[in-house]
Amino acid sequence: MNILMIHPHDIYSQSEPWTIRIKRIAAEFIKKGHSVKLVYFPEDKKNAYKRDVENNIEIFSMNRIVSSFVFFRNIINIVKLAQECDIIHFQKCHYTASLPALIAAFICDKPIHYDWDDWETKIFYYSNPHQKFVGEFINMFEKLIPQVVDTVSVSSSYINDLCVKRGVNPENIFFAPVGADVRKSENNSHNNEKIREKYGVFNKLVLYVGQLHGGQYAELFVKAAHIVVESGFDATFMILGDGYRLSELKRLAVKLNIESRCIFPGAVKHKIVSEYILAADVCAACFEDNEITRCKSPLKIVEYLACGKPIVASNVGEVRNMVGGVGVLVEPGSSKLLAHGIMNLLKNDTLRENLSEWGKERISRKYNWEATANSIFKAYERGLKKNKVKL
Repeated sequence: MNILMIHPHDIYSQSEPWTIRIKRIAAEFIKKGHSVKLVYFPEDKKNAYKRDVENNIEIFSMNRIVSSFVFFRNIINIVKLAQECDIIHFQKCHYTASLPALIAAFICDKPIHYDWDDWETKIFYYSNPHQKFVGEFINMFEKLIPQVVDTVSVSSSYINDLCVKRGVNPENIFFAPVGADVRKSENNSHNNEKIREKYGVFNKLVLYVGQLHGGQYAELFVKAAHIVVESGFDATFMILGDGYRLSELKRLAVKLNIESRCIFPGAVKHKIVSEYILAADVCAACFEDNEITRCKSPLKIVEYLACGKPIVASNVGEVRNMVGGVGVLVEPGSSKLLAHGIMNLLKNDTLRENLSEWGKERISRKYNWEATANSIFKAYERGLKKNKVKL
């Protein structure tokens, strides 16, 4: 099968790491002998309109500059690519990618698949509550798209329910949560001590991985660190990631007088994130309970599990399905309960070892990229079947 995949963000940018999803799904299709063309929108316009080949995936860059001329040029290029494909796949509702994909599907008479992994309208309003015009523009697309595409893949049961409420036939919805590399715990394990030595960590290490911007709730982790330290535990806390809230989190650590116990390495390339996870004793994934977090299928959780690390996570949305039975679930939004979960794991070696093995088993069975790609491929087959019926 010839597949055209489109993502509105930069697949090479450290500031847009969520693009790992489409890259890994594309890689799985290549493994199975399919042909993949992957379109993305680089942050730097100097990288626009280029073609490359990486791991047998043909990669094409468009231009994300807001301009009617650029927009129509992108449409023309994507239509040309669509003529040679069997199906069109796009991720996220952003008009820069979704509208050219829909136009190309209509002109070329190709089935089209939408990969819905976050509630983009809610995420936008979280950080931009007063920008009603832009927010409602995003909302319009996000409501319309599931109803006009052939099939939809969803990353969580909450988005699945949202699809159904918006009139999508359940037969056209396919569950495709985030995945991980099942070999993570085997790769880079020799770098465990290297990371610890680099940052001078000689006690227990508790790790949080994630983008440090609105809707991530890393402040819960810093507050929990304060409680753990005040309780007498000898532990270091690392917050791996970058974003506009980084300075705020650093100030919070100073305010709580735990700056000497906190390490902020900033953003690192995704391919070495596993080195940091493997160096940790306990990993945390903390959230509040709201419509954004109920939709999420957090990448950090499956990567923690794949590395065989015991997890303390907030019991919200898809997280309970991912961590339940193989990690410690705590009430969302509570730094106190998060701290208690961390302390329970720090003092219980046997529990940490058991959770490590159970987590890796869950990854091998369910939350891996091969399983995700298989589900999406079933959606493609459904779309192709629907298209033949129309013809």
